[in-house]
Amino acid sequence: MPRAIFVRALTSEETEKLQRRARSRTEAARDVERAQIVLFSHEGLTVPAIAERMRRDGDMVRLWVKRFNASGLAGLQDEARSGRPATYTAEQVSEIVAAALTPPSDLGLPFASWTLDRLQAYLSETKGIGMKRSRIDEILSAEGLRWRKQESWFGERVDPEFAEKRGA
Repeated sequence: MPRAIFVRALTSEETEKLQRRARSRTEAARDVERAQIVLFSHEGLTVPAIAERMRRDGDMVRLWVKRFNASGLAGLQDEARSGRPATYTAEQVSEIVAAALTPPSDLGLPFASWTLDRLQAYLSETKGIGMKRSRIDEILSAEGLRWRKQESWFGERVDPEFAEKRGA
């Protein structure tokens, strides 16, 4: 039978932060749940009682109590998970975003606005970043950048003096 574990003595600052987190309606549900587990253990509830009250597995409750005892509030955060490493470095992504935000004319290029094809060619030739258009679009979308819709020449002209400027 597993040995009963309880959370270590809490400082007043830890208690205040845990209570605020446990009552929060804006924090992630997992963070709220972890704070509640620690507070229930601090109140003297056993692992099986906490697990039953929260409808969770006892091993999960033990995990968070042990991690809190070892690392404090930082122990309640998610650890890095294994998985495929990022294909592009943060520096490459920042170069892509910076290039997209820079007017092409400032870089000495003969056009006034970017398209995905132009941006892809520029990044490949100048920066040495070989990347598909779709991936560039995903990166820019994740940063909140959107391409402007192209204006069409159908309908009325935007410039009221267009006829005079056009000439004969």
